Amino acid sequence: MSRSIDYGNLMHEAMRGLIRKVLQDISDNGLPGNHHFFITFDTSHPDAELADWLSDRYPDEMTVVMQHWYDGLDVTPDGFAITLNFGDAPEPLYIPYDAIRTFVDPSVEFGLRFEQQETEEDDETDDNALDQTDEDELEVAEEPSKDAEIVSLDSFRK
Repeated sequence: MSRSIDYGNLMHEAMRGLIRKVLQDISDNGLPGNHHFFITFDTSHPDAELADWLSDRYPDEMTVVMQHWYDGLDVTPDGFAITLNFGDAPEPLYIPYDAIRTFVDPSVEFGLRFEQQETEEDDETDDNALDQTDEDELEVAEEPSKDAEIVSLDSFRK
């Protein structure tokens, strides 16, 4: 069996590390300037924690905004806990990094999107087939809101 470098997973690990570092800085120093985040995550992820009424309302994915009011930001190696306000009702959340589907800071036109690759083999129950097809693909996010324009990292290369 030949060995190969798994660039996709290495890139995901690096990008999730970037998100962790950004959130740790925010936890230590607060949000600077106009920075704010749109974070879309998989609400059905086994390690995601959110109120039952939120998971009932958003059974697949949910986008949260971290901007003017948030509390209790606790950044861990595997995810982060935060309390956000939903219609004047503060709710604690725990979002694992590997549940994040998009991370966008529209104030500086920065965004990441993690996509799950799906093939016909995903329907098989064979563990080997699942190991081969259960990989993520990293892309620059596409216009998550009307206020944001996502810029490809290639545009900064000379």
